[in-house]
Amino acid sequence: MWMCMAVFLLWMRSGGCTEKANTSDLIEYTAADFYEKLHSGKMMFIYFERQVSPTISLFLVELEKSADALQDYGVLVGKVNCNKELVRTYCTEERVLHTAFLFRGGKEFLGFDLDTVFDVNSIVSEVLFAILREEVKYVHTDADLLAMEKAARGKKDIVLGYVRSLGTQEHRSMMETAYVYGSKYQFILITGGPVLKHLGVSELSHSSQVWFLHCRVHSGFMTAITSERCPLTRMRKPLSTLSLHSFLQLMEAPLVTEVYDDPSSVQSPQFPYQQTPQVFLFSRPATEHLDLDTAITLAWRLRGLALLLLVHRQSPAVKTPDEYNAAYRLPEKSSEVKYLTLHDLDEVLELFTNQEKEEEDGDEEEEDEEEGLEDEEEDSHFGNLDDEISMSVYENRGNLLDMDLITQLTSDNLHATVAQSSLTVALFYLKWDAVSMAFLSSFIEVAERLEDSKVQMSAVDCGEWTDLCAALPGSSIPIPFEPITAFPSVLLLRPQESAQHYRGMLGTEALHRFIILSLPASPMLLSTQEEVTSFLQKVPQPELAGYKPDRVLGLFKTQTHAGVSLFTEAAKSLRGEVLTGLLTDGLAEQWASGHTVDLPAVFVFPSWRTHTHPSTLSVSTSAEELLSHINTALLHPLPELTVENLPSFLSLGKALLLLFVGEEEDEIGRRQNQALVEEMRGLVESGGGRMERYLACWIHLGRTPAGMSVLGSYLGSLPPLPALVLTHLPSGGEIYQYPPNTPIVAPSVLQWLQRVEDGAESPAGMLGEDNWPPAFDFYDFLKIMDMQEPDSAQQQTPEEEEEVDEEEVNVEEHVVAEEATDSSSSSPTPDNNPNTHSEL
Repeated sequence: MWMCMAVFLLWMRSGGCTEKANTSDLIEYTAADFYEKLHSGKMMFIYFERQVSPTISLFLVELEKSADALQDYGVLVGKVNCNKELVRTYCTEERVLHTAFLFRGGKEFLGFDLDTVFDVNSIVSEVLFAILREEVKYVHTDADLLAMEKAARGKKDIVLGYVRSLGTQEHRSMMETAYVYGSKYQFILITGGPVLKHLGVSELSHSSQVWFLHCRVHSGFMTAITSERCPLTRMRKPLSTLSLHSFLQLMEAPLVTEVYDDPSSVQSPQFPYQQTPQVFLFSRPATEHLDLDTAITLAWRLRGLALLLLVHRQSPAVKTPDEYNAAYRLPEKSSEVKYLTLHDLDEVLELFTNQEKEEEDGDEEEEDEEEGLEDEEEDSHFGNLDDEISMSVYENRGNLLDMDLITQLTSDNLHATVAQSSLTVALFYLKWDAVSMAFLSSFIEVAERLEDSKVQMSAVDCGEWTDLCAALPGSSIPIPFEPITAFPSVLLLRPQESAQHYRGMLGTEALHRFIILSLPASPMLLSTQEEVTSFLQKVPQPELAGYKPDRVLGLFKTQTHAGVSLFTEAAKSLRGEVLTGLLTDGLAEQWASGHTVDLPAVFVFPSWRTHTHPSTLSVSTSAEELLSHINTALLHPLPELTVENLPSFLSLGKALLLLFVGEEEDEIGRRQNQALVEEMRGLVESGGGRMERYLACWIHLGRTPAGMSVLGSYLGSLPPLPALVLTHLPSGGEIYQYPPNTPIVAPSVLQWLQRVEDGAESPAGMLGEDNWPPAFDFYDFLKIMDMQEPDSAQQQTPEEEEEVDEEEVNVEEHVVAEEATDSSSSSPTPDNNPNTHSEL
């Protein structure tokens, strides 16, 4: 579970691992080396050292950190010790003491005062800003911006970024994005000035912002661009490399999509727009042009907030009653479409802008002193956690979650509740854990989807029911699970069975899919050919239409065969992730004959392979061995990594040979990416046994944009694509990069892997050493409170009292953040209700 949570936190905070470690000291050039590199025309960022002060020592540390990042942009970083080497001009002038120099084309390009390049972010951002000075423009007045808009009209869209000051992390994110997308968009940077007034930003604003200016010609929608200014859309998320990449993708979405199906039949938004609401307007043949103009007008106002679809009523597939002229679908209610009768377009805007305005107004209102102190305490606690998760919890801290569909489990009702349903899904959480509270919202969404099913959704607040979460004995019927040590945790409970842990992603879709796939028996007993066909071709529920789960089929002569129990045990371990079926007797013999295998046998049908060509396994001597063989057979020979499947691949313990490919802008790009993947597949085949120690895989940065941050974290910055990286080696945390700008072909990659194995290649970085421990340890509060009783305290030895005092201090450190938030809870505390727990 903690591995999955680590990945969950890892992708939401835009980082694949900790910042790259530097594996070599800062390069020190001799005078001869400096002149050789200079005359070769290479770009160099050099500091000429004459004397070392504390300030300069700190700068040299940051300069060393920036060396790897800038190397990927073709910039050599180093220093010249003027006490050893004499470089005329630079070792003799006083100005070099507090200046670092960028050389380009064999001559000095720009000098940077050390006050402006004080850390790795400022060094990388300032150097890239200098390199891209022709591509990234800087404007100060509205007249400057207007001139840029006129120049870009009909040619390029503009990405306009406001950063509080140069050299910050936000500035670096803008520059690195400009380096990647500079040929596609015109980037403009502002740090203040009169132009902010035109953009509606106060000079006192402390938040960086980004706008997208739609200046390129939009075919079919020219009527919407009538003024001399380009329409603009503001990015509503905090500025980071990942959020900016996602925002640019959303800006590429069609302005208006025309459909001829009923809104209820229209597919929910697909990647990368899956978290974007949909708005439907209806059109009639007699007013078609007017309706299109109306849709375009509204679409521009909803840009960045929702996707607009125009539904043509003349289509027989449209069943919506005439009384409705609009509809919408929210991402958290992807299967539900709500219909409206509108009299004004502003009514649609209110659906998506009211909440945002309320939050902004709420931030500007004065709060009383007591509330301010509570907010400060909560803010300081959440600041230690993932930014997006803690922000979500903090902003919604006053909103009470609707728990009506969730059964609250206690020590008293656990067994009765589990006995009432064939499947009880239990969430174990802590109120003061931001991840728990963020996931609780997703858990409630799953409960709403499953409201009409036989699944019982339940929850346990482990801060209150510590005896249950600790699985303490005290009942004649044993608790069917081990003590809970990680939060949040989800268990699937069935009558007379041990608990099953959910180890997937902490999100609505992943949990819902896991529960649905857990409903059928594992294995399902199949007795007719029709049942077998249904098992291989259909999904358990209509909600999973389009999803292709893996399937495993066991074939045995009789149900009493010794291998059936092994297969059944393996099937239970696969429940929720793989559909398993069991064939016996004549039907099993018929299938075995059709595939020319002897009974008993196990057929594995991976989702990436056709059902007519399954993998065939023999029945192993143990369930663990059979499970291992099944998982190996399900593994794609060259899988595409996503946020969701990464934990399962990391659990294999193999080194990742990871290919990063960029998003295709045209058919040529798509074919190039396909050729690269095919070359990697050929590498796996030609490498044979040598490749068994590696998991060859790939990430498509268009479908999985979080991969950009992963790649940047591995190598310190984003290299040119495609990029091939070897990481997660079982022997250590080294990261190796296949030489950039070298064709990725199977023979060359095999030779490179051999050099890595021989130690002839230098690592390009190191993985972080973080082990992602739980955010909160579990404490048996009841036991601690019992030990604090006066009677028991009198009987304790001094040594025991000291041990209890230490435990109290440790507990206090972890629960102090709960005091303010729990004071308004409806649940009674042990102090005011001694009967809350039977033990008290």
